[in-house]
Amino acid sequence: MSGHEQFGGDLALYALNVLGGDERAKLEEHLASCAECRLELEQLRGDGALLALSTSGPKPPARARARLLEAVAKESKTATSGARGTREMRHPWSRWAWLGWATAAAMVVLTALLWNENSALRRMLAAKNEESTQARLELEDLRKIVAPILSPQTQRITVVSVKSAPQPQGKAFYLRSRNNLVFVASNMPQLPPHKAYQLWLVPPDGTPIAAGVFKPDARGSGTIVNPPLPAGVEAKAFAITVEDEAGVPQPTTPIIMMGGGE
Repeated sequence: MSGHEQFGGDLALYALNVLGGDERAKLEEHLASCAECRLELEQLRGDGALLALSTSGPKPPARARARLLEAVAKESKTATSGARGTREMRHPWSRWAWLGWATAAAMVVLTALLWNENSALRRMLAAKNEESTQARLELEDLRKIVAPILSPQTQRITVVSVKSAPQPQGKAFYLRSRNNLVFVASNMPQLPPHKAYQLWLVPPDGTPIAAGVFKPDARGSGTIVNPPLPAGVEAKAFAITVEDEAGVPQPTTPIIMMGGGE
């Protein structure tokens, strides 16, 4: 019997980690000097890994199953003929030999189950991370709204009607250092179609700066939250005009409400 034939049957057992005792030691000694058997061992291990994943993943190549079955059959044939010939053969199979293969099969199933569980845990972790990211974004938006209202540095400006009793009014909360502006209006008259109220930041010098548009709801309430503004611009006052609903770069109608710093 040549070296490769002598150890060929053991490679399948070794690949499944069920070969022990002197047989394991002799095979490992042979593997240290035999590149052909080392290559065969790696192929059997790869085939075993494909079969382990086949319970949940894509179907493994038929070659993988065939190679392992061939290795098992070869080992079984060697053991059977040895039992009929002489007890001095290297691997006499006992009636309990099937336990080794049952253990190997259990290991394959356990590997597949652990793979499935790890995949489920990774998916759960990814979902939780996505929820956490969304919560952080929502909290950041809320902070941007609350900051100009609560900060002691905020300018609090009330905008009132300049032609009638001050029932309609608006309050501007402007935090210049953070470029945050929240404007809240109440009791605002309804507007014609395609028209909107436009808010203007009036600086100490220069022309008014567009600070957003709004349409009041049925109760006359409206809000503007953090419109785009030049960084760090000082607000002398805030004013309101009625403009086209898309907004305009400069006022085209008279100011109907205005308020300065308190």
